[in-house]
Amino acid sequence: MKMNLSKKIMLLAIGTLLVSCTKQQARKPISQTSGTFMKESVKRNIKLIAGEEALIDSVIKSNPKVNYIATKKGYWYFYEVRNEKDTLTPKKGDVAFFDYNIKDLNGNVIYSDVELRPQSYLVDKQNILMGLRDGIKLMRKNEKVTFLFPSHLGYGYRGDNDRIGPNLPIVCTVTLRDFKPDDRQKAKAKPKVEENKVIEPETKPE
Repeated sequence: MKMNLSKKIMLLAIGTLLVSCTKQQARKPISQTSGTFMKESVKRNIKLIAGEEALIDSVIKSNPKVNYIATKKGYWYFYEVRNEKDTLTPKKGDVAFFDYNIKDLNGNVIYSDVELRPQSYLVDKQNILMGLRDGIKLMRKNEKVTFLFPSHLGYGYRGDNDRIGPNLPIVCTVTLRDFKPDDRQKAKAKPKVEENKVIEPETKPE
């Protein structure tokens, strides 16, 4: 039986449609690139740091008689007691003994030196606030220094889960009592001395 032209066209169209459907691939979901998130995060951090630095700058300007020193690391400090005689400062591996307290930028005490107790710190080998980690290495024995730290050099965006809130700039006043080399490192480095062995003379059998 001959198929009329209209039916042929209809079947051809249906076949073409079926083939095109089988070849069609599922579209991948469009996802936001991580680069966009990172850019937004960087912008927020820049804005946050700028805001904190503005607060610290207002503190500095309100105390024109105080000689604040700016560091390349992004914090400020001034000497309350200075040691002009000594030249040595703590270095990596030394044990530093110090007292300190923590205040907010308004001068309110958050933690007193009595609460924090005398500290001993193995320089650059123990966990400590990033600001203090660097600041202690600037100090000489018996000096007393006040540091102004933005939050990223203090307790960061989490705070200490107690009295220090998130993103809080802090003021730390540190007194370096003493520092000395770590005796434990000396003990490890000390070579073992072998005991002298006594060699007895050989005895010939009679």
